[in-house]
Amino acid sequence: MKRMTNVMKKVKVISKDKNAKEFHDFASNYYKDGLYFFKKEQYEEAFEAFIISWAYLDISLKLGFIEASKDVREMFTA
Repeated sequence: MKRMTNVMKKVKVISKDKNAKEFHDFASNYYKDGLYFFKKEQYEEAFEAFIISWAYLDISLKLGFIEASKDVREMFTA
């Protein structure tokens, strides 16, 4: 959760492709879901939501939809 919070602060949409904003929104919404589930002590659901959010960010980097600072980018496969 701490890692995701840090990452979400350090990524931004750079592409004008209509899918770029949508992918970022998916990542953001799953991240928010993760926070919600964590507060409800539903840790498995929180973990799953964070993983899905991470996947959306990873593919967004690979497709050039978003940019991230170097320290964050190194965490991804893209």
